[in-house]
Amino acid sequence: MNYINGKNLDLDIFKRVVFDYELVGIDEASKEEVKVARSYIEKVIEKENPVYGINTGFGKLSDLSIEKENLSKLQENLLKSHACGVGEVFSEKVVRGMLLLRINALIKGYSGIRLEVIEKMVEFLNKRVTPVVFSKGSLGASGDLAPLSHMALPLIGLGEVFYHGERQTALEGLKKAGISPISSLVAKEGLSLINGTQAMTSVGAIALIEALNLLEVSKINLAMTIQGLTGIIDVFDAKIHQLRNQTGQINISKDMLRILEGSNLTTKQGELRVQDAYSLRCSPQVLGASYDAINYCKDILMKEMNAVTDNPIVFPKEDQVISAGNFHGQPVALAMDFLGIAVSELANISERRLERLVNSSLSNGLPPFLVKKPGINSGFMIVQYSAASLVSENKVLAHPASVDSIPSSANQEDHVSMGTIAARKALAIVDNTYDVLAMELFTAAQAIDFRNPEKLSPATKKVYDFIRNKINFIEDDKIMYKDIHEVKRMIRSDEFKVMIGSEI
Repeated sequence: MNYINGKNLDLDIFKRVVFDYELVGIDEASKEEVKVARSYIEKVIEKENPVYGINTGFGKLSDLSIEKENLSKLQENLLKSHACGVGEVFSEKVVRGMLLLRINALIKGYSGIRLEVIEKMVEFLNKRVTPVVFSKGSLGASGDLAPLSHMALPLIGLGEVFYHGERQTALEGLKKAGISPISSLVAKEGLSLINGTQAMTSVGAIALIEALNLLEVSKINLAMTIQGLTGIIDVFDAKIHQLRNQTGQINISKDMLRILEGSNLTTKQGELRVQDAYSLRCSPQVLGASYDAINYCKDILMKEMNAVTDNPIVFPKEDQVISAGNFHGQPVALAMDFLGIAVSELANISERRLERLVNSSLSNGLPPFLVKKPGINSGFMIVQYSAASLVSENKVLAHPASVDSIPSSANQEDHVSMGTIAARKALAIVDNTYDVLAMELFTAAQAIDFRNPEKLSPATKKVYDFIRNKINFIEDDKIMYKDIHEVKRMIRSDEFKVMIGSEI
């Protein structure tokens, strides 16, 4: 059981709950904070003073007072009217992440929602009932209103869910899972469920987890390709990188020396050539910059995962309810645009290395397109084409979403973050980059067979053997997409992560 308290959620807990279906529970002290905040909201209602989101309309309608007898209907109508998502549905992982993140925000005790509503969300997670949430429709300010509305509807028996992989009405799915929907929402609760950044943060957390793995794969790829090209190892000398004083660059160069230790396929400056091309020689600088950028994004997301992003925010001890803008997704939006750019560069430099492997004018003695009989065989020619198309697509996707804004709610909400779009783009870039890195690793293994696999460093020999256990040397042209897909599966696998984790 993973007990959360609004402060302790990290990528490890997120992954265990969202990816591995481990159970989640609420810390007892947090339950008390939730009860205190709810009690305070009920006192506010009794006073009948206009307080945004409790007894008023929403957005541009905030100046309209709502009668006490209609407060419950107001909250239900909010979910219904705001569930306007379109496009493909989010993956189960994304929606489970949304639930976990929203629970973690609400248990901090600044929202005024009843504990039973939060516990119902926990029940959804633990019984693997996943709301159907559409991926498009959020502006990333006033919270992820449309996605979170779709997430919240099944709590009251509306909308749709996935249960045991089957898409069905919420009532059908809840009945099969043995869950009773909440009979009705009360004042403030609908708004508490949907005013937040949990859609963009969930997508972002998943993209970040994968980006961190891509960094590790990129080091392995670099090491394999350097050996395939008999590259110069002097460029990783620690003295060089200490002078630059960039953390990522220093760490990457250290790791590369460790991974390449014992190799008989690398060279020293002046042995075969004076210098290598930038895609090899500047690799610590390029990968190091992405390392620093990805870790910056990690810092932003860790803060957001444990943040209060509700509106209005309830301060029971100070006897205040303040309507402000913590739902605005700008911090996440900028970080997600940066993440997409940083990961794009992992693919960019990977494709350039791949080109050097297949181009006999650049490969330091390897045959054209890495086949013994070029001409009748095209070899790895189109592997590079495919990688080139993906890095080009990444360049389009890397255009920042966060620089855009469009007014909404009759201009009351006149600046928005587009953070969810930024997060979705970052995740798409991550997937493309996995493909590119898979193509390079696939190609590097072929190149190494033209050298001598027994001369690899011990760390990379393990990787080579891991690949060759499933993917054979290509003698003559064959259908290659299955091999590419298999290498992609391999580098995303836990087995591969454990193997390279022990070497880096």
